[in-house]
Amino acid sequence: MSPEVLEELIKQGMRLEPRHATFGWQGGEPTLAGLDFFRRVVELQKKYGRTGQSVSNGLQTNGILLTPEWARFLHEYRFLVGVSLDGPAPYHDYYRKYPDGRPTHAQVIKTLQMLREYEVEFNVLAVVNRLTADHGAEIYDYFLSQGFYFMQFIPCVEVDPVTGKITDFSVEPEQFGDFLCEVFDRWYNGGEPEASIRDFEAILAVYLGQEAPLCSYQRECGSYVVVEYNGDVYPCDFLVREDLYLGNLMETPLEEIFESEALRRFAAQKAKPRPECEVCAWKVICNQGCPRFVGLDGTNRHYLCRAYQRFFAHAHEKFLDLRERVLRRMGVDPHRAPQPPLGHIGRNDPCPCGSGKKFKQCCGRRVSRQW
Repeated sequence: MSPEVLEELIKQGMRLEPRHATFGWQGGEPTLAGLDFFRRVVELQKKYGRTGQSVSNGLQTNGILLTPEWARFLHEYRFLVGVSLDGPAPYHDYYRKYPDGRPTHAQVIKTLQMLREYEVEFNVLAVVNRLTADHGAEIYDYFLSQGFYFMQFIPCVEVDPVTGKITDFSVEPEQFGDFLCEVFDRWYNGGEPEASIRDFEAILAVYLGQEAPLCSYQRECGSYVVVEYNGDVYPCDFLVREDLYLGNLMETPLEEIFESEALRRFAAQKAKPRPECEVCAWKVICNQGCPRFVGLDGTNRHYLCRAYQRFFAHAHEKFLDLRERVLRRMGVDPHRAPQPPLGHIGRNDPCPCGSGKKFKQCCGRRVSRQW
């Protein structure tokens, strides 16, 4: 990103929200821009910030290039750092290698230890692919054993641009459903979670009568935009496509882009009715899920729909229990608080996904494997 585009991005970004501005730095690998680039970021945020305005910066990285000098900077300016770590070495190193084929796991662990030493706030982000999806409980236990208590899990679903088919390293829907169930059962921990998992806490917010703080579960998209290196703006980092181009901030200010008809149209697409979602009781939780997974397999369905139906059914009663525990700790009578979107579902009740089967024969079936 050129100095001119960077300054315009910061200037306009700081104007968008007078109380609190938020910037997320991703790539590729954002640390390739160099530490001086981010020093300039902070200088510009100070220059264009208003009295009383706070600013948050998030940096998503593979952790390979971070040094003590980086760590001191990240600590001083309170960057929240997301570090990509796919689990124990055999799983992480299967895909994440140096160009010469050497594994990267040991270096990532060393980086995380350094961040902890310099008191940099971080979380680990694991990509769930066809290999790692079969080891959910093991990966969660590994993170806990390393003292990593803030986690994210993102499904890897990619389409081969040549064949138009789902790649062989992408997670399969049934796999991802089982993965979520395994990790959730570990995380639930008898009603006393020991770690923070972004997706689970977003869903719990819905059970508490709040809007999910994660865009995947919100009614509409459009809560943020993506700015490319040249100033081009798109509505989502997973959907940087020519047909979704919103303009260039060097020509059209971000304030205008956020109010544009093009962004409104994109945001509204998420809520456009889909027949399979209209008959699914879990729609009140997922709001039809993230649009980037729709239509990937040649149908109009959400590719991971069955995974989430499986998970919501599996976790429902435990989310109800967590809701009650949270409210009681807040001194709120659970019966007087806003009620959760779904009540009790019996094993012989119709499955909420609309399949026509009994719950116990559909989304409510138990995970078959033992762990």
